[in-house]
Amino acid sequence: MGTTQLESVPEPKYWHLKTVLSEALDHDFAVGEILPNERELAARFGVARATLRQALEQLELEGRLQRRRGVGTTVAPPRVGVAVGSARHSWPGESADGWEAVDAAEALPTAAVLKLLTAGGGSPAFAADQPVHTVRRTRVTEGQVVAAELLYVPAASVPGLSAIDAPAGPARARAVLRELQRLALDGQDRSVELGSARADDAKELDRLPGAPVLLVTTRYFTAAGTAAVSVATYRADTCRLTFGDEGVEITETRVAS
Repeated sequence: MGTTQLESVPEPKYWHLKTVLSEALDHDFAVGEILPNERELAARFGVARATLRQALEQLELEGRLQRRRGVGTTVAPPRVGVAVGSARHSWPGESADGWEAVDAAEALPTAAVLKLLTAGGGSPAFAADQPVHTVRRTRVTEGQVVAAELLYVPAASVPGLSAIDAPAGPARARAVLRELQRLALDGQDRSVELGSARADDAKELDRLPGAPVLLVTTRYFTAAGTAAVSVATYRADTCRLTFGDEGVEITETRVAS
């Protein structure tokens, strides 16, 4: 990777630097190779470390780089898509949906969860003092976690759930999902936004806190209203979105080990 003159360019320095770095990634580095540290790169290109960080963050957002905990910044593999968008009118946990149940816990909803469950009318039968089952699931591609999900299910949505049959862990999570699938699903809506990984998300996804993520929120409806809400956190460096007649489809990409 050579040096370049960054003075007197019309675009911001970090954007010009991003372009230069992107070309270098194409020709001078192999997939999975670790980049030099920030101090060395900043000195090589004659820019402030803050400018360099902006360029690196943009390349990470575009999927060209990956920042890995305990490893550093590495060159990301090409995006090779494998469709994982959930089918319309399908409950989470149905066959071949690609997610693995991790755990389930029951607690009163937080203000944020309550807002999701009651937005747009929500469920008329749901109240703030009713417990909510929180099911944790992960999405694994080629042995690596690329997405983590929190599925919020009001206890009223799964009245047949027994605490004795599956008290904790993945078995409990699967039991909640089985009971949820007994309901007649009327429809669902989905929203997507760009966010930053919280500390717990980052740990699960093997990324640094603040790494770019895609937050996909899905509400599941029955005739009575909102029966469940999913908040799935996808690694933005391994996923892309496509838009078609059926709405948003999430597409995973291969992940370097």
